[in-house]
Amino acid sequence: MNPFRAFRSVVRFDTPEFNLTTRRLARAANIDDLRRIAKRRLPGGIFDYYDGAALDEVTLHRNSASFSDVEYIPRVLRDVSNIDLNISLFGASMSMPVMLSPTGFGRIAHSQGELAVARAARDAGVHYCLSTLATRSIEEIGAVDGLNTWFQVYTWRDRDMVAEMITRAKNAGFLGLQLTVDTPVFGRRERDVRRGFTLPPKIGPRTILDGLLHPEWTLDFLRNDPITFAVVAERKDLNGETAVTLSDYINSQFDPALSWDDVAWLRTQWDGPILLKGIQSVEDALLAVDAGVDGIMVSNHGGRQLDGSPPIIELIEPIATAVNGRIIVVCDGGIRRGGDVFKALALGANCVSMGRAYLYGLGAAGERGVQRAIEMIHDELAMTMALVGVTRISDISRDMVRWRSTREH
Repeated sequence: MNPFRAFRSVVRFDTPEFNLTTRRLARAANIDDLRRIAKRRLPGGIFDYYDGAALDEVTLHRNSASFSDVEYIPRVLRDVSNIDLNISLFGASMSMPVMLSPTGFGRIAHSQGELAVARAARDAGVHYCLSTLATRSIEEIGAVDGLNTWFQVYTWRDRDMVAEMITRAKNAGFLGLQLTVDTPVFGRRERDVRRGFTLPPKIGPRTILDGLLHPEWTLDFLRNDPITFAVVAERKDLNGETAVTLSDYINSQFDPALSWDDVAWLRTQWDGPILLKGIQSVEDALLAVDAGVDGIMVSNHGGRQLDGSPPIIELIEPIATAVNGRIIVVCDGGIRRGGDVFKALALGANCVSMGRAYLYGLGAAGERGVQRAIEMIHDELAMTMALVGVTRISDISRDMVRWRSTREH
């Protein structure tokens, strides 16, 4: 026997890959791997800004961990040769029941920021929501052809400014609004406190050293335009030239007097779909129905506001049961796996929304990283459906999951 032929029959030589981003993403098997890559690539303060949450971060960790308390009830011999993940939301198609949540200050992770996220969402066929605190403008995101876009708003003290932003979103062709209702005041995020991290970041010896230790990020930062709050930077009555000025202004705008009257005011400004982002109780979900909004995002702001609020997956079933199909229910919090999407849908959600999962991709590899994060969730959801024995999103039902017997629900 020829030993070389025997060797070749069991061994294949790997083709060298010289593209750094391709090599980096090839090592990522799941969202947690993207998180580890982002942690290595980003300066510590920036990574902690995205990764961290309020106080002891109990809610942050329970948001994700509680999905493991939901188990599948697989069925076999069901012919799962054709899996269909497509749905329609408010008349707009989605390649799977997943939205990308609004997240602020995207360009500190990567120079393309929200524009990279929007392009990845468009290419994947999922909906994207632009944050009021974004570093790309409403018009830039609206110009991404073929993207179904939402705009996240706060009912700030300066109602003229809010009305102006809403008009710009309407003119840019945005699909709907997401009103964040869980931020009358800011939660205390202690990772940021320990690092002395602010938005915009303050430059000091520690910041400079952190930048030198992360040269790829630093070069990307230095080669591009200054970062600012792009959504409000063009206000004529503000000195919008610097992020510092805008940051002071924005921080003064959060209104602790936020109430259901503000929801009614928002309806006078927008005739498209409105989702309330931050509902965490059956009682408020029912008030949302009475307020005439189109849907709710069951969300605790990724654990970044009130530490000790319940994990979102535990709220989905009681809230979905209470609203009984009268409004859309979106599960927003803790999504790290395609199986998490399945579990949320089985418990009554119409779709889910994820934030950190795609931010890790953005921090790891820009637009390609976001694309990879979306692909991971898509492929895992399709696999989960096949293994549970269901081929269409509309056929996912409550009898396909159960809470672990050690839990009481």
